[in-house]
Amino acid sequence: MSALRVLKSAEFDLLQIRRDFPALHQKVHGKPLVYLDNAATTQKPKAVIDAVSQFYRSDCSNVHRAVHALSERATNAYEAARRTVQQFINARSEREIVFVRGATEAINLVMNSFVRPRMKSGGEILISVLEHHSNIVPWQLLAEQTAARLVVAPINDDGELMLDEFEQCLSSRTVFVSLAHISNALGTVLPVREIVQMAHARNIPVLIDGAQAVAHAGVDVHELDCDFYAFSGHKVFGPTGIGVLYGRENLLDEMPPYQAGGDMIRTVTFEKTTYNDLPYKFEAGTPHIAGAIGLGAALEYLKRVGIDRAGAHERGLLAYGTELLTAIPGLRMIGTAREKIGVFSFVLEGVHPHDVGTILDRDGIAVRTGHHCAQPVMERFGVPATTRASLALYNSKAELDALANGIRRLQKLFAISG
Repeated sequence: MSALRVLKSAEFDLLQIRRDFPALHQKVHGKPLVYLDNAATTQKPKAVIDAVSQFYRSDCSNVHRAVHALSERATNAYEAARRTVQQFINARSEREIVFVRGATEAINLVMNSFVRPRMKSGGEILISVLEHHSNIVPWQLLAEQTAARLVVAPINDDGELMLDEFEQCLSSRTVFVSLAHISNALGTVLPVREIVQMAHARNIPVLIDGAQAVAHAGVDVHELDCDFYAFSGHKVFGPTGIGVLYGRENLLDEMPPYQAGGDMIRTVTFEKTTYNDLPYKFEAGTPHIAGAIGLGAALEYLKRVGIDRAGAHERGLLAYGTELLTAIPGLRMIGTAREKIGVFSFVLEGVHPHDVGTILDRDGIAVRTGHHCAQPVMERFGVPATTRASLALYNSKAELDALANGIRRLQKLFAISG
């Protein structure tokens, strides 16, 4: 069985979905917005905006700390969001769901609280070339501080992880594996189930960075069998500043707190502090209550839409956009993996990506340009930067047509100016 679950839904209705996202119905520089920067952050449906607004309008209070009505309502909504996350990714228990600021904090939490105590001089952390900086730099810091070594698994010219080479990187010195589920720069889907099996055969725990996956595929952490899974709310139609760390309950239970403060304690004296139960011992201080509620609303929205049908829609757009863009002379696609999501990362002959992004913006087309917090990927393909157009469930073929037409107009402009 696949680690990506199928969630049933009614028929996919693109027009209705677009009506659900207020930000899509605006003009930029006098042109209708074409939002193609979803790998950076997604737009928010009214259901999420309303849930956050409701909290601040009527239920604003701290959680877990009072018996008055507002606090009880806030606590109930906050914990309901945790249950929604647990069910959405098929974790065994709510105790395995820790609210954090995002995938970055989740990775740092695991690095500091789980891997650091187990790391010895000469130990190795295995990652891949495809990683976002947030899944590189924390491990570099740990390696520098513990005399450990960072090992990087290679990719091929299509931007795919090479499983045989990955397996060869595993050794008796490997303490931990941390890999992206999907590359933010190329859209490559990594074979994470096989990776987990390879690592577990050697008793090596695995963290999966799912920041780019949860909005596009039904993630089942139980079937995937990973030890930790991290994702950010803002990439799955939720608020910024909120994310999730899933961890196996037995591992989280053994881990010391990552941060100290209120709510992560059971008792405090000047002589000794005892810590709270899971997951609260990892949620020090007042949490991002509205963010968690908004994330819960985002996942409920995605369930109603049907992630299987949204995925089918996006795959259709990927095929359409690939054919459309690769037909443009002078456009070179970076990342052509057989298994990928709707990310078009490309370079245009004779035009710097920043110029591409700036000129497309004048047509109301929002894309990302630069290294996408994945400089090693850029180095692997010998480019300093790319232009990246990335899809979400609310995008359309007409928007991809607008992108292709914008690129052709841009090419004519540079030909004239040249």
